[in-house]
Amino acid sequence: MTTSPVDATTTSAWGELLQHHRDFRGDLRGWFATDPGRAERHSHTAGDLFVDLSKNLATDETYDLLVRLAGEVDLPGRVEAMFTGEHINVTEDRAVLHTALRRAPGTQPPLVVDGQDVDADVARELDRLSAFADKVRSGEWTGVTGKPVETIVNIGIGGSDLGPVMVYEALRPYLRDGLEARFVSNIDPTDVAQKTAGLDPETTLFIVASKTFGTLETLTNARLARAWLWEALAASGAIEDTDAARQAAVGQHFVAVSTALDKVAAFGIDPDNAFGFWDWVGGRYSVDSAIGLSLAIAFGPDRFRELLAGFRTMDEHFRTAPLERNVPALMGLLNVWYTNFLDAHTHAVLPYAQQLHRFPAYLQQLTMESNGKSVRWDGSPVTTQTGEIFWGEPGTNGQHAFYQLIHQGTRTIPADFIAFATPAYPLTDPQGDGKAVQPGADVHELFLANFFAQTKALAFGKTADEVRAEGTDEAIVPARVFSGNRPTTSIMAPALTPSVLGQLVALYEHITFVQGVVWGIDSFDQWGVELGKKLALEIAPAVSGDDATLADQDASTAALIRYYREQRA
Repeated sequence: MTTSPVDATTTSAWGELLQHHRDFRGDLRGWFATDPGRAERHSHTAGDLFVDLSKNLATDETYDLLVRLAGEVDLPGRVEAMFTGEHINVTEDRAVLHTALRRAPGTQPPLVVDGQDVDADVARELDRLSAFADKVRSGEWTGVTGKPVETIVNIGIGGSDLGPVMVYEALRPYLRDGLEARFVSNIDPTDVAQKTAGLDPETTLFIVASKTFGTLETLTNARLARAWLWEALAASGAIEDTDAARQAAVGQHFVAVSTALDKVAAFGIDPDNAFGFWDWVGGRYSVDSAIGLSLAIAFGPDRFRELLAGFRTMDEHFRTAPLERNVPALMGLLNVWYTNFLDAHTHAVLPYAQQLHRFPAYLQQLTMESNGKSVRWDGSPVTTQTGEIFWGEPGTNGQHAFYQLIHQGTRTIPADFIAFATPAYPLTDPQGDGKAVQPGADVHELFLANFFAQTKALAFGKTADEVRAEGTDEAIVPARVFSGNRPTTSIMAPALTPSVLGQLVALYEHITFVQGVVWGIDSFDQWGVELGKKLALEIAPAVSGDDATLADQDASTAALIRYYREQRA
């Protein structure tokens, strides 16, 4: 592994990419017309994922130069350093081992990092999590009145929320009857109020997910949930309104995902019911750790292990596949090409699967918290633009919202389209509309027709002559021309199973890592989230009425606080 970041802009490959870009003219229509093997040559498989890169604005020379760049910044060395536990999170002096959470049981030799048998630690915690999930699912674990759990409420924020809620929504068809999960994250009191509304306190289990058990939003919401539980149980006569009864209720209705056992106990949770993970697991990479407890309960430990196996499949591909056929490497390098050479600022993720409606939000944290950096991992300024703004919505909703900009706007917006061959709910339209939709039409096929059509339209567009040939009035021909050359990647899989979802998430984890290596940044710290949180604590007294603190604020902040205080009064 290199001991300092390689400045990608000083490599010979970067210089040749600059020259290549000066001569580059994207022509997807022409490339496909003259190169019948393009689609096959630039389509790849990784696990169960079929990934078509052929509609990207890249030639064979582009890919060759990007692969050379990966070698010159020592991507293979950095990959191996991550998987073997070197401290590549340099600002926190930590290993980066989310991949260890899904290593195959019994892998030899065992992974030992900083004197710890990581495999044994992970297996022990996974077994504890699985045993607890089985107790809840079987009804052995009950609330304080002896009733089994029907609703799990996960209280967390950031990686302790975005991952679990995304996976829960994606795998809802696997949910056990009689169980549901809800997720509280925002400190806005609306969130906890709405998520507890209508719940039976006797059958509700809260999971407080905070590694340090000190996250302001999470602990505030946990206290609100605890107060709701006490009040609701007492109001129904389920418990007496005494300290002992309240403490017993917390013991049966709250568990924790945390390593701060003293704080867990002080809250009233039995430390035996706290599930931990390690400082080498970043929050945005933690859904396959004990942070996934709500998922193991909702879907069962076996399904959770299938999810882990999917992650592992992509890990093995990323670690072993040659760069020229390595899907995460190629996709990450393409993103560098778009960001640093084609001046693309944003990246759309467009799942044609309603179950993935939270996937773009999940990727926002994964990618933007990881790579939104302006210094390299040795503290020196970056030498390139870094990071992309990730966004998206599931199709076909997005088609009726923002696709206009992607198709005919002035900006280059690379877009990833994701779809599955077999739907979770195979429905047909019994009547149809007598026009485009015939009676008995397979609605999933109609849905996927949009998926296929959009990438085709973005790639090839429609010329003025083609518009005229449709009989369009000349005055509006320009408005109906589509330039094409809008880059897309298509990702397909047989079905959205736990394993496939794990593969998909790990794919983007590794794409993010590849970009960070090229840019020479530490993708695993997140100091940018700290300043605002610190200032919020300092400003809070002014919001509550402390005039001395208010006087210390800048003019704008002070005026805003005064407005709030006047309105609230």
